[in-house]
Amino acid sequence: MEILFQQIINGLVLGSMYALVALGYTMVYGIINLINFAHGEVLMAGALVSWTVVTALAGAGLPGWLLMIIALVCAIVVCTLLNFTIEKIAYRPLRNAPRLAPLITAMGMSLLLQTLAMIIWKPNPKPFPQLLPTDPIQIGGAVITVTQVLILVSTVVILGGLLFLVNHTKMGRAMRATAENPRVAALMGVKPDAVISLTFIIGAALAAVAGLMWAANYGTVQHSMGFMPGLKAFTAAVLGGIGNLAGAMVGGVLLGLIEAIGAGYLGDLTGGVLGSHYADIFAFIALILVLTLRPSGLLGERVADRA
Repeated sequence: MEILFQQIINGLVLGSMYALVALGYTMVYGIINLINFAHGEVLMAGALVSWTVVTALAGAGLPGWLLMIIALVCAIVVCTLLNFTIEKIAYRPLRNAPRLAPLITAMGMSLLLQTLAMIIWKPNPKPFPQLLPTDPIQIGGAVITVTQVLILVSTVVILGGLLFLVNHTKMGRAMRATAENPRVAALMGVKPDAVISLTFIIGAALAAVAGLMWAANYGTVQHSMGFMPGLKAFTAAVLGGIGNLAGAMVGGVLLGLIEAIGAGYLGDLTGGVLGSHYADIFAFIALILVLTLRPSGLLGERVADRA
C-alpha cells in the first residue's frame, strides 16, 4: 500500500508538470487551431536559462529560494520573447494557409530550437543544483520533497489564476471572442493579433515555470529534454480535450498517475519482461484508447473555456 501511495504522489507531481505544458498547447489550439509542436522546446529553453542563471549566481551567497525566483523571472522573460518571436515569424504568415503548412513549420521550429540550444549550451547533460531543502517529508509511509510540494501548489495556483483570467476578465473575454470568430471579434473592437500574441506569451510563461520545475525535480538539463515532456503534454491535452483548460489539467494529472502507477507495477505484471523504463507505453496506450473511444477527449472541447 505504501508503494501505491508513493507512486500516486510521484504521479501527481509528474502530472502537474505535464498539465502546465498542456495548458500552453490547449490555449494556442483554442485560439487558432494550431498545435505548436515547438512548445516542448520552450520548456527546454526555460530550463537551460534557469540553469545558466543559477550557475552564474552560485557564488553570490544568495539563498536557494531567491536564486530560484531570479532564475524563474529570467526564464519567463526569455521564453515569452522566444514564443512571441516564433508566433510572429513562423506562424502568423501562415495563419490562412492550409493546416499542413503551419504544422510542418512547428515541427521544423522544434528541430531548429533544439539545434540552437545544442550549439549554445553544448550537447552534454548538466546537473541542476539543489536550491531548496532536500529533507524528505513523510506522508503516510511515502515521502515527498519540498520541491515537489512547491510543484503541486504552484500548479493549482496557476490553473486557478488562468481560469480566472479567461472567464472573469476583459482580456479573457477577448480571448474567448477571438477563439469563437476572429473576424467578428475584430469588428467588436478586439485586436486578434494582439490576443494571439498574448496567448503565446502566457503559454511560454507556463512552459518556463514547467521547465524550472522539471530541472529542479530531476536535477539535470540538456538540449533535448523538451521533446518527450512536450509530446506527453500534447497527449495530456488530447486526453482531457484539446481546447479545454480544465481538460488539459485533468489530462496531465491523469497521464502522470497512469505513468507512475504503471512504472511501479509494470515489472510485476509482466513477470520482469518489461521494466519501469517502459512506462512511456502507458501514455500512448491511453492516447490511442481515448482517440478511439472518445475523440473529443474526456471532458470534450468547450468553447467558453477556449483561450
